[in-house]
Amino acid sequence: MAGPNNSYIKKQKTEKRLKKRKEKEAKKQFRKENSPGGGFEDMIAYVDKFGNITKERPAEETSEQVSE
Repeated sequence: MAGPNNSYIKKQKTEKRLKKRKEKEAKKQFRKENSPGGGFEDMIAYVDKFGNITKERPAEETSEQVSE
C-alpha cells in the first residue's frame, strides 16, 4: 500500500529539487563574482592591412585611393 507514503515521497522529492536549485544558483553566483573575464573589449580583435590579427585598433589613414 503506497497510498499514505505518496505525500511523504513527494515532499522529499520537492525538498531535494529545491536544495539542488539553490546549490546551482549559489554556484552560478560564485562563478559570476569570481570570473576573470574583462568584458567585451577583451574579445575584440582587429585585422590590419596585411591581414594579421591584432589587439590594437589600427590607425585611421586618410590617404585617398584613386579608382580607375
